[in-house]
Amino acid sequence: MYAITIREPGGPEVLEWTEVPDPSPGPGEVLLDVAASAVNRADLLQRQGNYPPPPGSSETIGLECSGTIAELGDGVEGWQVGDEVCALLAGGGYAERVVVPAGQLLPVPGEVELLAAAGLPEVACTVWANVVMHAKLAEGQTLLVHGGAGGIGTHAIQVGKALGATVAVTAGSAERLDRCRQLGADITINYKEQDFVEILHAEAKGADVILDNMGAKYLQRNVDALRADGRLVIIGMQGGVKGELNIGSLLGKRASVFAAGLRWRPLEQKAEVVASVREGLWPLVENGSVKPIIGQVVPMAEAASAHRMLEEGSVFGKILLTAKS
Repeated sequence: MYAITIREPGGPEVLEWTEVPDPSPGPGEVLLDVAASAVNRADLLQRQGNYPPPPGSSETIGLECSGTIAELGDGVEGWQVGDEVCALLAGGGYAERVVVPAGQLLPVPGEVELLAAAGLPEVACTVWANVVMHAKLAEGQTLLVHGGAGGIGTHAIQVGKALGATVAVTAGSAERLDRCRQLGADITINYKEQDFVEILHAEAKGADVILDNMGAKYLQRNVDALRADGRLVIIGMQGGVKGELNIGSLLGKRASVFAAGLRWRPLEQKAEVVASVREGLWPLVENGSVKPIIGQVVPMAEAASAHRMLEEGSVFGKILLTAKS
């Protein structure tokens, strides 16, 4: 089979479409013929040498995919060869074939096309695990999503609205904010020109839940933007890894700060998240309340150009990589 390999840590140009050995499924695993994968910011970090995969995982980049089951490993139940699925991965998505623990498979939902389903697993599991399972976003509450125009952001807007929340987003241009409004965002904030703390308190008296991809840069301001009993969930570090926080402001609001990723969780935890997504979120996808937002589709062999697009911030929604020409 062919897969994207990293010649050496560096820029997008180090990604190469190379012939590699075919994987085979072990006990509790399935082998997928990949239809498409999707590009995530973690992929950029791995390409640069800053985010290695967990021990025992594929060295190939790619945290999600869609495809067709080609082979079942020993002990796998509930799936059949030929099933169309999408999958949460610890690695291996940028390839024609990939092995996946059966607990990380999801059926392609409803009327969603097989290729488009590749853009769902990572965003769905990230948003659901953090905003719903941990932060307990509820109807009538306010959710602030930083980076509303990206893959996570476009998904979180729709999930928040489907759950009956007021959704606020930040983005860097009027055009991107307008598209966020089309997805259902109630409050839109241009972070280059406006103070999200002031606007959140003026229009919604603060946020109950904040989904943050910036990390250190926004740490104190995020806490300032929370209501009493608010929950800040950090899922990214685009704004740095070290910040200062006034603990008094946290105590005064009885607020909490939580940080979590998916990739390094134990298999049983990932399976729990995937099961919860299938039970609680997949019906919303099947009825059309939540849709995959695909901004660009690129042949997998041209993954370098897809990485450049994500780095430039020029795409609204997810970038897909198609395994077959």
